[in-house]
Amino acid sequence: MRTRLANGLPAIVIFLLLSGCWDKTELPEHGYVQAVALDLSKEGKVEVTTHFFKPTGGSTEAAGSSAQGKKGLSIRTEADTLFEAVRDIPLHFGRKAKWDHIRVIIIGENMVRQQNIRETLDFFSRDHEPRGTVLILIAKGKAGSYLNIPPFIENTIGQQLREIEEYGAKYSAKTSNIPLLNLSIQLKSETGIAMVPYLQKGGAKKSVTAAGLALLKNGKLYGSILSPENTESLIMLLDHYKKGIVEFNCTNAIGGAANKRESFEIQTLHTVLTPVIRDRSISVGVRIHIQGTVGEMRCSVLKNRADERKYEDKVIEEVAGDIDKVLKLLQTEKVDALGIGDRIYRSHPALWKKLKTGWDEHFANIRFHVSVTVDVLNTGLNTGQPYGKKES
Repeated sequence: MRTRLANGLPAIVIFLLLSGCWDKTELPEHGYVQAVALDLSKEGKVEVTTHFFKPTGGSTEAAGSSAQGKKGLSIRTEADTLFEAVRDIPLHFGRKAKWDHIRVIIIGENMVRQQNIRETLDFFSRDHEPRGTVLILIAKGKAGSYLNIPPFIENTIGQQLREIEEYGAKYSAKTSNIPLLNLSIQLKSETGIAMVPYLQKGGAKKSVTAAGLALLKNGKLYGSILSPENTESLIMLLDHYKKGIVEFNCTNAIGGAANKRESFEIQTLHTVLTPVIRDRSISVGVRIHIQGTVGEMRCSVLKNRADERKYEDKVIEEVAGDIDKVLKLLQTEKVDALGIGDRIYRSHPALWKKLKTGWDEHFANIRFHVSVTVDVLNTGLNTGQPYGKKES
């Protein structure tokens, strides 16, 4: 009996030690960060606006619409470094910031133009609390002002911005979503090009919209901001397209129908880019295959296969024209947002060493050959003609 007790004693001691909370922290010691906005002051310091979740204690008001947006509060600090500004939060808030549940990081446009984004985000990549899935946004004007906008439906503006970025990218394709980890991968690419969703205020500055993309070159904002329409075409080229709408002129533009537009819903889109190099002359084949359904029919008629082909040709014409516009824009600004240089590096590393130094000029002179195919899967619940039109 004594032998068994002696053998089991070490295990008992270990279990007793493990049950203790030697590193415990109480809930009231922390403020849970939902979003953070970063700006550059006139003196070159970092302005940090940190948005916290504000517990309501489970009252009946907290469950009602009147409490919407009251579950967040913002604290502003300023210092020479971001970490120092973060550690100054308890001086104002009385709690230590906890970053495990942060939704978004917003960076002011002026800050990204003057300071390398690698320096700006170094704290978040180094600290153990922020997750690599936190989404990044670049804002027009002061980033901190966006955290004062009340959310429509979410408890905090931080959560609202995350949903806007995620679902805007999924259903409209006029923006993208870029987690911290993915941005790090883009910044480390051979071409050094990264793309971050662009944030701006809506009507009367009481709403916010994530539409378009800010292009970063070697860590700094470069060139013009891509419009939502150009963003949609770029996402097609990158083969990141989920769902979206193509608008185009009527196939049978008779009389007043000449200015009418119809819509086609894209269900699946697949793009293949194929670089071809001959004596340092580069061309790229672009093949895009689209499948979708009739979204809105105002004047077209789809009664047979010939009508379908006309309809598909209109979609092809619209998509190919938009693709051509964004390609010309990227080549004019010499921004390889397509990652052509990265593809050459992976397949021809020795050749890439020769091309890398003057890659901007090489990219500007690439010849693109675009081919688009479209399949209409169905016309929806109605027949292949405009709603309410009598069959002829």
